[in-house]
Amino acid sequence: MLKFIKSLTRRQKRNVLLLLDLMLVPLAMIAAFGTQADPLTPVETLSLLFPILPYMIVIAAGLAVALRIPQTQLNAYEGRAVTRTGVFSVHLSFALALLAWAFGLAVPPGILVIFGAAFFLFSYASRMLLLWIVTAIYKREIPRRRVLIYGAGTTGTQLAAALRSHEGIDLVAFVDDNTALQGVQIAGLPVYTPARIAQIAEEKRISRVLLAIPSLSQPRQAQIVRRLQAMGLEVQSLPSFAQLIGEEPLVEKLTPVKPAHFLGRVQAVALLGEDCASYAGRVVLISGAGGSIGSELARQVLACRPAKLLLYELSELALYHIEMELRQQAEDGHVDLVPILGSITDPRQVRQVLVEHGVQVVIHAAAYKHVPLVEANPLSGLTNNVLGTQTLAREAAEARVERFILVSSDKAVRPVSVMGASKRLAELVVQDLAARSDGTIFTMVRFGNVLGSSGSVVPLFQDQVSRGGPVTVTHPDVMRYFMTVREAVHLVLRAGAMASGGEVFVLDMGKEVAIMDLARQVIESAGYTVRNAANPDGDIEIEISGLRPGEKLREELTLSGERLVTDHPKIFCAREAHLSEIEVASALRGLREAIAAGSPDAARAVVDRWIETGRDNTPDLEQSGG
Repeated sequence: MLKFIKSLTRRQKRNVLLLLDLMLVPLAMIAAFGTQADPLTPVETLSLLFPILPYMIVIAAGLAVALRIPQTQLNAYEGRAVTRTGVFSVHLSFALALLAWAFGLAVPPGILVIFGAAFFLFSYASRMLLLWIVTAIYKREIPRRRVLIYGAGTTGTQLAAALRSHEGIDLVAFVDDNTALQGVQIAGLPVYTPARIAQIAEEKRISRVLLAIPSLSQPRQAQIVRRLQAMGLEVQSLPSFAQLIGEEPLVEKLTPVKPAHFLGRVQAVALLGEDCASYAGRVVLISGAGGSIGSELARQVLACRPAKLLLYELSELALYHIEMELRQQAEDGHVDLVPILGSITDPRQVRQVLVEHGVQVVIHAAAYKHVPLVEANPLSGLTNNVLGTQTLAREAAEARVERFILVSSDKAVRPVSVMGASKRLAELVVQDLAARSDGTIFTMVRFGNVLGSSGSVVPLFQDQVSRGGPVTVTHPDVMRYFMTVREAVHLVLRAGAMASGGEVFVLDMGKEVAIMDLARQVIESAGYTVRNAANPDGDIEIEISGLRPGEKLREELTLSGERLVTDHPKIFCAREAHLSEIEVASALRGLREAIAAGSPDAARAVVDRWIETGRDNTPDLEQSGG
């Protein structure tokens, strides 16, 4: 049956409705004359009215077409369409009166009124019956989705009206937080409390919830969505009808604010100027070129017009993205851009690349840097960050590379994490080679956290805000130094250009930033308020999750606290002791043995023996909420 209904053209459907109305004309006549005190039988009525019946049918057809009665779809038969049917009925009553007068028939005025009313009722009832039949056929043969509307306000009721005749949706009920609406019926649907959603969904076999609460803040909506999805329900959200028709702007409140907004100071970024000479016309290799730091290094070095820029990267996807980004700029600047997929721990490949391309400058940014991940995978972290650095630096010295710049971290100073320890060992390796090298300039640049880099705190907070919170801070007293990636890379290149060998450059990171304050800024910059004891009606809560393994409350930039000034006001030089050649060789041998044995404990013992850690000064995790 459904197949037959769908096979009907629009014209055929109009003809069916027109034929239905024409059939109702004699039926309404019989009903009208049947109300007389001395009623006639249907046959007697038709025989009496037979002379005028054909004319009535023709007039009815003309009026129906003129008033566009058959063009009205069944599921849109309301309001204006019903009014047109009323007008149609009145005109038919006048037509009957005129024809009765013309043919000399005595038809009382009351019969005319009853005829018009009967036709109107028959026409309206027939369409409702037809709609019910067609809907029942659709319901039986088309899978329907049982839907709950969250929000019984204006938007919710308008949504219910719009979906009531939808062939694939069964509206079941409303839920609303407003206690005044709970327990009543709105638009023919009951209104329940949200606390009963799980019960209602199970009892009434609901599969989808439509959020019709556009006035509620985005974080609150996100919290509701997560709760509903946890119940196994599909959730969709709806803007207000005022927004849809343009009376209110559709505002995307969660457009991420650029990380530099949270720096709280002016960035130290200018053109490299004369320092570009250290990279212009040179063959430059950047390890970890697909990472946050490495990709920005590639962009800024490319602006200096090197002869050749080698992008050395372990991740195929990251390498693909940075090459695609820089390819056109490299061609426009006549720079030979070479993507190299490989690991810095592979001495054969590293040697081949350095010699084959005649590399003159190495900027080493490849490292595993996420503290919790390296803490959970210490052998991988130490292999990549320490042995990888040793391999790349040693091969650079043997290939007579002019300049080797290690990108280091403030976590290398008195580290409490494996990641920090690995960076400190990498520094010691480079310092040892700097002391023994007579051709290659080895140097390193140490700085703190980079705003906006992968895994850094601002994008994490912004993601948590977009999901409705909570925003998680590990400890209320955590402080960190911050720079933007552009600022950090600019200063790394400047420091590398001014190096003469063996320096530990430290960047001026400005004042420490309280992570708790940073979390509050991210929430407020998105247009929301912090929910706490003082503001229980706020949008997003800040939750203390506890310090993670390997995390400190505060970071340091130097071991001794001494910083010597340089020609650049944002770049300092730290005066620090380092291990001898024999000690470095012993540390590396012990580390290789631990890695070969697959023993994280042995690897940590090597770290504890050769570097100064800060574990004695780390707050107890249990006491700090961890």
